[in-house]
Amino acid sequence: MAKKIYISTDLEGCSGVTSWPETHYGEKGYDLAVAEMTRETIAAIEACQAAGYEVTVKDGHEDGMNLDPATLPSGIELIRGWDSSPAEMMAGIDDSYDFAIHIGYHSPAGSSETPLDHTVEHGWYSWVKLNGELASEYSFNYLCAADCGVPSIFLSGDAGMCKRAELISPGIVTFATKKGVGSATWNKHPEDVYDGIKKGIKRALLKPAKLGPLPESYTVEFCFASAGRARAAAFYPGAEAVDERIVRYQTDRIQDLLVAKMFMTEI
Repeated sequence: MAKKIYISTDLEGCSGVTSWPETHYGEKGYDLAVAEMTRETIAAIEACQAAGYEVTVKDGHEDGMNLDPATLPSGIELIRGWDSSPAEMMAGIDDSYDFAIHIGYHSPAGSSETPLDHTVEHGWYSWVKLNGELASEYSFNYLCAADCGVPSIFLSGDAGMCKRAELISPGIVTFATKKGVGSATWNKHPEDVYDGIKKGIKRALLKPAKLGPLPESYTVEFCFASAGRARAAAFYPGAEAVDERIVRYQTDRIQDLLVAKMFMTEI
């Protein structure tokens, strides 16, 4: 049976990316940011292929169509766009994959560890919490993989996100591409980042993190920037309005959690 790795990619955690215009099509700095996202993704692919793994890559930024397929190494599978499922940035993952890797990930909404802090959608939330802790996109994506029996073994992104991932997933190998201070970022040189990603993945594959015990239940809270969005989300079956801006949902199943997040955050 083939050995397979799933790589989920994002943009805001890549080296050099500092401002919101850099993350949007047609705005200043976007082309440079996507070029960096591409090179960091290539570094991850090359490390996995060198270890004998087949690779699937999910473009997980904005509309999911940032990576140019022709610039990536041959032999991979690239998922572009959104498959309209609760898996979202982990679309297509299943129990046929051995491991999951996360590239270009960023700290969550409500944190001070990056000027690009957000969870799911920039500007929609003051914060999102999962079981009482600030929740990043990784907080949900590692659960999506774990629900398929797939451990997350490596993550690259800003230093704050790396620390949070290590708390969520003991044994995961991380590599910090930069650190955020106020509205600025302190960035590692791109060549050092590519080298760090390759070495980090090699180390992760030598002693892969195992799936640890998962919570018995999940409580997610969204603090919406808009009272109107909060009101709409509170109509989701099983959701409750905590106050005018905060909506809570509780479940003991990961799939229910992901479905609720999908519908409550796309209103």
